[in-house]
Amino acid sequence: MKRSSAPAWTTVLVIVFFYIPTLTLIIQSFNSAKYGGGWQGFTLDWYRKLMHEREVWRAVQNSLWIAAYSTLGATTLGTLGAWMLNRYKSKLQSAHYTLMYAPLMVPEILMGISLLMFFVNLGIPLGLPTIILAHITFCVSYVCFTVMGRLQDFDDSLIHAAQDLGAQWPTIIWKILLPLLGPGILAGALLAFTLSIDDFVITFFTSGPGSTTLPVYIYSAIKKGSLATINALSVLMMLVTFTIVLVSNHFINHKKT
Repeated sequence: MKRSSAPAWTTVLVIVFFYIPTLTLIIQSFNSAKYGGGWQGFTLDWYRKLMHEREVWRAVQNSLWIAAYSTLGATTLGTLGAWMLNRYKSKLQSAHYTLMYAPLMVPEILMGISLLMFFVNLGIPLGLPTIILAHITFCVSYVCFTVMGRLQDFDDSLIHAAQDLGAQWPTIIWKILLPLLGPGILAGALLAFTLSIDDFVITFFTSGPGSTTLPVYIYSAIKKGSLATINALSVLMMLVTFTIVLVSNHFINHKKT
């Protein structure tokens, strides 16, 4: 029976579709042409210029702080919400699920406008705190359902056994819940961090003076035509991401061996 070459060609086309734009971006970051297009020679000027762009690094700093605080808040609330939804059953549970699903279903632009009107009506000045609250609002649902997936395989008899042996709740949480639910909590936290640092629409509506994040800065820079430095910044971000992935895989493989 002759084997079909369609799966192989499909795989090649998918890889090309995903990585050709990235390769083009990397090449353009070394192009001396300010607005891209035709190749005008190799240069590192855009990387040198990027290192002296204070607004870029201020935006990076804002994004990291916002993502860190949002991840902490969303992970805490999402984990507690997942535990309550999984452990306690009531007639209002469907309403609780709906409230958790809502941020996943509502379009980002609608949520951004709603949060903007909410903060304005309360007289809360827009800035880093409002962005953090907004990010926690939509990240908590992702954390909640990620942790709930882990709770589906959780054996409640472990808690009952620990209580029969005299263990108190602080010990149960530290010795049983965190080790068993840790992978789900960590996955939810990483997802929240990624969503927060990458968000543009909600951040655009809830940000104020001095609270520009990296996605908002990139949007403004592209409108002004500063494509070259943005290409260099994108390449540096990819290098950081790949480095983190490689280091994580190294530690995971080392732990297995």
